[in-house]
Amino acid sequence: MNIAIVGYGKMGKIIEKSLIEKKMDLISTIDNFTDESMFKELNSDSLKRCDTAIEFANAEGIMERVNIYVENKINVVMGTTGWYDKIEEIKKIVDDRIGFIWSGNYSLGVNIFFRIVRQSAKIFNKFIEYEPIMYELHHKQKKDSPSGTSKMISKILNEELASKSKVVEEKLDRKIEDNEIHSASIRGGYIPGIHTVLFDSPDDTVELKHSARSREGMARGALMAVQWIKGKKGFFTIDDFMNDVI
Repeated sequence: MNIAIVGYGKMGKIIEKSLIEKKMDLISTIDNFTDESMFKELNSDSLKRCDTAIEFANAEGIMERVNIYVENKINVVMGTTGWYDKIEEIKKIVDDRIGFIWSGNYSLGVNIFFRIVRQSAKIFNKFIEYEPIMYELHHKQKKDSPSGTSKMISKILNEELASKSKVVEEKLDRKIEDNEIHSASIRGGYIPGIHTVLFDSPDDTVELKHSARSREGMARGALMAVQWIKGKKGFFTIDDFMNDVI
């Protein structure tokens, strides 16, 4: 498989290292914000000979990039976050033209964590005295807030908890409503990522937590997704991948 890395920042460089270790073929690195990449622009020239793109870039311009992938018949492993309002549009663009898999976090541990959170929420549905709380911590250079992973956890809790129908991500200057889950984001320091879900009662607290030690786990998961998307057409999520793996 011939790979293009789109977004040649910290994550892009870690993916490059993992590709070399796996002896996979890296054809191009594309990033208009650094002189270290092979190409500045995403186009037919920079994607020449490529069949799959791994993207960890800025959300700005994502619609244009997806159209370029489709025009050039390039499968996509999408790790860019912050474009969730465009999911339905992108599904229509991708349709059955290319294989496209998206996740806010490709770490296998995180995706196992998602399964644990979902099953836990189903259990706590039977014990209404327990209230859900969630928060996440990331390094000071992270550009989006809340994280893509936090968004995915919110979605799981909203889907599974019968008493909840809304996630509040902003600062609360009021009493939280009974149907709401508060999700908090904290930025600072050098933390790769910590996501915590609490189920709290007057008597005790059950805490579920995933702590990333590095970005290498995300790179490994992304490369597994490259292999998985091969030969597929349509829009997929990491859940589709995990359903096959588990």
